[in-house]
Amino acid sequence: MVGSEREGDESAKTHTIRPLTPADEPFLWEILYQAIYVPPGSAPPERDIVKRPQIAKYVRDRGQHPDDTGFIAIDSDSQQPIGAIWVRLLRGENRGYGYVDDATPELTMAVLPQYRGRGVGTSLLIHLLQAAWGRYPAISLSVAPENPALRLYKRLGFEVAARSGTSLT
Repeated sequence: MVGSEREGDESAKTHTIRPLTPADEPFLWEILYQAIYVPPGSAPPERDIVKRPQIAKYVRDRGQHPDDTGFIAIDSDSQQPIGAIWVRLLRGENRGYGYVDDATPELTMAVLPQYRGRGVGTSLLIHLLQAAWGRYPAISLSVAPENPALRLYKRLGFEVAARSGTSLT
């Protein structure tokens, strides 16, 4: 799949999307960090936050479970990764922030800051939803209500199922 943000907008970067491979793991740790919402004016967390067990489970051993599905966006010009998306079933004691039930995988996604607003996230999410169609009853995620990505999720059919503290599921 090839995507670009706006028809006729020559400043928009084009990108390709391919399935994740084990070689993508270092980039997934970066995407996991980028997926942490930082409100404007707030200091970002230390990078090692992604190694905490409650966050690391979103990447650790990814691809070793039959239900792991994910994709990476590659900039067509530089051939560098610019975003990624994946789902995992996080069950029992391994539940994540967006847990709904044992049959609903949790989504993680982010686009590198310099590529946001160019349609990369939309392309990734559409690609993942198409791949997951019929495989899962639903897909969940946890998002801050003030996170601009919430508009994308709502536009593509996500609905608020619960509110926990400062996050929506």
